[in-house]
Amino acid sequence: MTGPQHIVVMGVSGAGKTTTGEALAAHLGWPFVEGDAFHPQSNVDKMAQGTPLTDADRAPWLHALADQIAGAEARGESSVLGCSSLKRSYRDILRSGAPRVRFLHVHGTRELLSDRLNHRAGHFFPPRLLDSQLATLEPLAPDEDGAVLDMMLTPQQQVAQAVRLLGLS
Repeated sequence: MTGPQHIVVMGVSGAGKTTTGEALAAHLGWPFVEGDAFHPQSNVDKMAQGTPLTDADRAPWLHALADQIAGAEARGESSVLGCSSLKRSYRDILRSGAPRVRFLHVHGTRELLSDRLNHRAGHFFPPRLLDSQLATLEPLAPDEDGAVLDMMLTPQQQVAQAVRLLGLS
């Protein structure tokens, strides 16, 4: 398939979506979009208070991200987006933005995720919400275009693996 494609780097908070996404975007020469920047303030406040988001909370955010993908598609540009994309229904919304939206799931153990969250400074997501994200997470199904990356790999190793698994050049 030719034309633009859009890679969504997904996973729970603390998996390293931004780090991996920025490294992949730099490697490919594509823009990186930080999905968290599109959350309405009400979502940020809710998470900062330790309250998990509902599907209704996430819907406007996901549609804004799908619009971002659609805008890049309309300009003929490929893109890399960092977004948790925890459920297939969320990924379906993102896929509505363009014909070729692919996913890279950065995944690791609960212990490693918890350790990262407990040592991360300056982020609105409190570590105590990790279990709610893990409970919500629906791994990529076999019919979804994407691949899983081990968060234990270095960002450079993840990029090499992503390029290989998705056939990117």
